[in-house]
Amino acid sequence: MQKAIALKYDYDTAPKIVAKGSGALAEKIMEVAKENDVMLHQSPELVEMLSTLELGEEIPESLYLAVAEIIAFAHQIKNHRW
Repeated sequence: MQKAIALKYDYDTAPKIVAKGSGALAEKIMEVAKENDVMLHQSPELVEMLSTLELGEEIPESLYLAVAEIIAFAHQIKNHRW
């Protein structure tokens, strides 16, 4: 079953879980992300770890590096001029 997790990062605190779901809800989360030009990243392992967290909860320190790499990659793509 499809799962999705949405993170928000405001540069002041660790990224927080702002949406999560499976099935139809996961599809809706991804649809809203696409409509708002939010990068989607597929990592089933990371989704499984993040899905144990509650909405509004900050990601644990053990996942900082993995999430930081994704955020850095998203910024690089967003700021790249073709």
